[in-house]
This record gives sequence, C-alpha cells and structure tokens, in this order.
Amino acid sequence: MDWTKTLFEVIDMRSFSNLWFWIILAVVWSSASHYVLGVPYDMIIRARRHGGQALTDLEDSVRISVNRLLYIGRVSGLWLLGFVTFVLTILLTLAVWYRVEFAQAVALIAVPMTLVGFMSLSTAQQIEAEAPTGDALFRRLIRHRFWTQVIGMTSIFVTAMYGMYKNLTVMPWQ
Repeated sequence: MDWTKTLFEVIDMRSFSNLWFWIILAVVWSSASHYVLGVPYDMIIRARRHGGQALTDLEDSVRISVNRLLYIGRVSGLWLLGFVTFVLTILLTLAVWYRVEFAQAVALIAVPMTLVGFMSLSTAQQIEAEAPTGDALFRRLIRHRFWTQVIGMTSIFVTAMYGMYKNLTVMPWQ
C-alpha cells in the first residue's frame, strides 16, 4: 500500500480547495482589521466612549506602535523593501509564469498584505508628523482601519472568485 498516495487522495492538497487555506485567509484579514497599527480596535472604541485613562492608554499605545514601526522602517527599511520585493517577485513568478497553485494562493494573501503594510507605515509617518490626540487620532485610526477592510474585502472577493475558477477548471476525476 502506498501511504503517500492514499494520504494525498484523502486530504486534498490543492490550496483553493483546502479548508485550511480559507481559515488562514480569514484569520489574516480578521487580525489585520482588528489591530490598527498594532493597537486593538476595542481599545480605540473604549477610549472613544469613555475617554480619561482609556484615552491616555490609547495615545500611549499608538505612540509606542508608531515609534516601533518608524524605527524598523528607518533602521532596516531598505533591507526589508529589498527582501519583500525579492520574495514577492519569486512568488509572482511561480504563480503567474509557472502556475504553481500554492504560490498563487500565497500571492493572493501576500500582495494585499504588503499594501496594508505600506499603508501602515504611511499612517505612522502622518501620526508622527501631526501628533493628533483625541478625535483627530480616532479619525486617523478609523480611516486606516476602513481602508484596511476595503483592501481585505477586495482581496477576499478576488481570492474567492479565483479559487472557485481554479476548483471548477481542475478535473480530479481524469
């Protein structure tokens, strides 16, 4: 009995028909939407409703997260940009040119998350430059979360459409 053949027949190892891929996709976008610049969204809502110590905690958390993001960007930004560009180039080459389904699945997560990463760095720079507090800080963080959710919904929609296309065009019975 060939165990690997049996295993691959029982467990579908293609990315778009695998339940784990869709769970990972949901967790990635849920986490990206919940943590706005590294600050939990419930902390933003609590500070907006109650003010006082909750607002001070939020402003401190945002300051710490912004300083952390900008420090990483300033110290190793070019190296990270080069590495991310290298990995995305390999991933997209495997996905588009060689049509590797796993690379296609990972690219459909990684490319939009890279956009969110650049957007987070841009928002961190704006927060550092303007040093908003109170309502201005809430607006900035909620706007960032909104656009993260727009990118996420678009990404999930495109991934679902492409995944359905791949699942309908692959004929495992042949």
